[in-house]
Amino acid sequence: MAEFRDLLCALGECGLYQKLLVLLLSLPLLFNPFQMVGQVFMVVEVPYHCDTSWIRAVGPNLTEEEQLNLTLPRGTDGQFEQCSMYSPVDWDLDSILAYGLNDTEKCTNGWVYPSGQPPSLLTEFDLVCERAVLNDVSQSIYMAGLLIGAMFFGMLSDRIGRRPVLLICMFIQSVLGLGIAFVPHFYVFIAFRCVVGAAVSGIMITVVSLGTEWVGVSYRPKAVLIAHTAFAIGQMTVAGLSYGIRNWRLLEIVGSAPMFALFFFIWVLPESARWLVTKGRIEEAKKLLQKAAATNKRSLPPELLEQLKPEKEAKSGSFLDLFREKNQRKITLIMSCIWFADSIVYYGLSLSVTDFGLDIYLTQLAFGAVELPARLSLIFLLEWFGRKKVQGTLLLLSGLLCLILTGIPAEQALAITVLAVIGKMTSTAAFSTSYVYAAEVFPTVIRQTGVGLCSTMARVAGILAPLIIPLGQYHQAIPMAIFGSIPVVVALFCILLPETRGVDLADNTGEERITPETKKQAKTVQDKNWSIAAAGQGKRFSFGPRSDNHQELIRQECRSCSAQAETSGKAEPTKGTKTSQLQRQRFHSKKHPVFSGESQNFLFWTPVTAYSAYRERYRKAKKTRKPKNWPKQWWCPMVERPCLSSVPTQHWAAFIHSHLQTQL
Repeated sequence: MAEFRDLLCALGECGLYQKLLVLLLSLPLLFNPFQMVGQVFMVVEVPYHCDTSWIRAVGPNLTEEEQLNLTLPRGTDGQFEQCSMYSPVDWDLDSILAYGLNDTEKCTNGWVYPSGQPPSLLTEFDLVCERAVLNDVSQSIYMAGLLIGAMFFGMLSDRIGRRPVLLICMFIQSVLGLGIAFVPHFYVFIAFRCVVGAAVSGIMITVVSLGTEWVGVSYRPKAVLIAHTAFAIGQMTVAGLSYGIRNWRLLEIVGSAPMFALFFFIWVLPESARWLVTKGRIEEAKKLLQKAAATNKRSLPPELLEQLKPEKEAKSGSFLDLFREKNQRKITLIMSCIWFADSIVYYGLSLSVTDFGLDIYLTQLAFGAVELPARLSLIFLLEWFGRKKVQGTLLLLSGLLCLILTGIPAEQALAITVLAVIGKMTSTAAFSTSYVYAAEVFPTVIRQTGVGLCSTMARVAGILAPLIIPLGQYHQAIPMAIFGSIPVVVALFCILLPETRGVDLADNTGEERITPETKKQAKTVQDKNWSIAAAGQGKRFSFGPRSDNHQELIRQECRSCSAQAETSGKAEPTKGTKTSQLQRQRFHSKKHPVFSGESQNFLFWTPVTAYSAYRERYRKAKKTRKPKNWPKQWWCPMVERPCLSSVPTQHWAAFIHSHLQTQL
C-alpha cells in the first residue's frame, strides 16, 4: 500500500500547485488583523465631562466656561471631574452664584464630548466612567468567540473537511463583520463580535492544517509562516486605515467588506487530499493529486495511485483521542500550555498599545513591521535548530522582556516602547512556531481537534489579557509581571516535547512516525512491507517493495566486499538462518563503508527514507548543486533535490550504494 508521503514526493513537495494554494490561504489572513485589533482604534480617548445643560434653564446667557465652573467639581489636579457633577437644584442663578453647589452625584444625563469629533465607540455608546469596563468586557467576549470557534470549527473540520469549514468561516466573517457597522446598541456590537471571533479562529486554524497537509516535510514551516506573513502585513494596514478613517462605522465597513472578494474560493479552494485518504474517499483524493501533479508538470505513476488505499482500521478521531495514550496526552497538555503562554504575552502587549506613552498608530505600525522579520526568520530558524529549541527560547525571551518592562519608569516612554516592540517580535515568532509545531505533533485524524484545543487555551489567555491590564491602576508593574512570568515557566516544558523537524506527519493515533532515528532503526522488514533478496558470497543485498507490479531487483557484484574478504581470509557468512543473517549484516558493517555506523540498517529503508537520509547528509555537506555523476533525469531543478518518481525501481539499490555513499 502506497503511503501519502510517497505520492507527495512524486507530484512535488512544493510545486506550483502548493505555492498557489499557500497564496490563496494567505488572503483571508490579510483581513483577520482588522477584527483582532481594530477595536483598539475605535475607542480613542477624548476629553469629556458630565452633561450639565440643566443650568441653562436658569442661566441661558452663561458661557461654557461659566457653566462648567458652576456645575462641575474639580479634582486635586485642578481639572474638572469627568465622572461626577454637582446635583441639580431649583434655585435661581443669583442663589447659585451666591452660595454655590456642594452636593455631587454621578452623571445622570450623559456626557458631553468635543464638537466636530468623528463618532467612535467611546462617544457613541458612552464607554466612559463606570461604563468604560464594557470595552474591556467586549474584548474578552471577542476572545471567548475565538475560543468557541477553535473548539467547534476544529472538531467540525476533522468531521466534514478543511474546505467547507474555511468557506463557512469566511462567509460568517464577511457578513457579520459588515453588519457590525450598522448595530444600534453596544450589546448587539458585542454579540456580533463574538460570532466574528469564532469565524476568525476557524479561519486561522484551518489555514494551518490545509497548508501543512499539502506540502512536504521540509516545506511545512514555509507554508505556515508565509501565510502568517500576510497577517503581519494586515496589521500594518490596520494602522494606516485607522489613522486615515476616524469614523468607526466607516472603518468597520472598509475593514470587513474586502472579505466578500474572496468568494471565488468556492471554485478554486481544494480539499486536503491527506484528509480525504484518512476518510476513505480515495477517488476524490486521486483526482486532486492528479490535478496537483498536472499543475506541477509532473506525472504520478498509475501503479502508485492504485496502491493508495485507506487503512482498514482507520476511523474518525475524537476529542478523547487526544488523551487516550500517555504520549499523546503529554503532548496535548504541554502544547496547550505553550499556546496559553504565547497568547497571554502576545495579546497583553498588543492590547497595551495605548499605555506605552507614544502615538498608538505608530506603535501599531511598528508592531506589524516587526512581525514580518519575526515570521520570515523562522523559516530558517526552525530548519537550523528544530521546533523544540526555537519554541522554548522564544517563550523565554518574551517573558524576560515583559519582566524587564516592570522595572522601567513610566516617564521613559521611548524605552518602554522599544522593549515592547522587541517583546512583540519574539512573542509573534513564538506564536507562529506553535502553529507549525501543533500541526506536526497531532495526527491527521485529530489534527484540527488538537490544534483547536490548543487554540482554545490561547483564547482563554486572550480573554484574561484584557482583564489583567486594568490591574495596572493598583501598580504599574502588575500586568507585565503576569504577562512575563507565565511564558518563562512554560518554556521549561518544551524540553519534554518530541522534535518534529524532518519527521513525516502521522495520519492516525498511535501510528509510529518516520523520524531520522526510526529510519536508521526499522524493527523488521515486514514493518515496511519490503522484501530482501540476499545473494551469495561477493554479492550485496538488493531490495524492493513486496509487490507483483515491481520488477525483481538486481543483484550487483560487490567487489569491495569480495576483495576485502579474500584479503582478510574471512568468508561472508552463508544465508539461511536468523543467526547467519545477523552475521551477514555485521560482516557488511565492517567490510563495506555504506553499511558502517548509522547506515548499517539501510536494508530496511524505503526509497523515501533513503531519500530523506540523502537530503540530511546533503544539507550537512552544505552542497547547493546537483551531486557529481547524478543522472540528470533523476534531479528536479525546481526544488533542488532528487526526483524519486523518475528513478526506476531497479536503480534504488544503486541510489543508496553508489550516490549516498560516494557523493557525500
